[in-house]
Amino acid sequence: MTPAEILQILQSEAPDVNWLVDGDGYKYQVEAVADVFDGLNAVKRQQYVYKILNPYIADGRIHAVTIRALTPAEKAGA
Repeated sequence: MTPAEILQILQSEAPDVNWLVDGDGYKYQVEAVADVFDGLNAVKRQQYVYKILNPYIADGRIHAVTIRALTPAEKAGA
């Protein structure tokens, strides 16, 4: 899969999240910025993203993913 294909999936499933996807066809980096992450710990934030990507991980189309999930306030201060 290309980063653009993954971005399309993420945007389709969670349009209120600001997504950024980069990668080389094997390992991907996903950044997600949204108010939905406010009050969630790091594990819950990652679970939110993995819930969308798990079918593609399970069938081997996505091999490895690094997730950075932030609130807009955290992104502004990062």
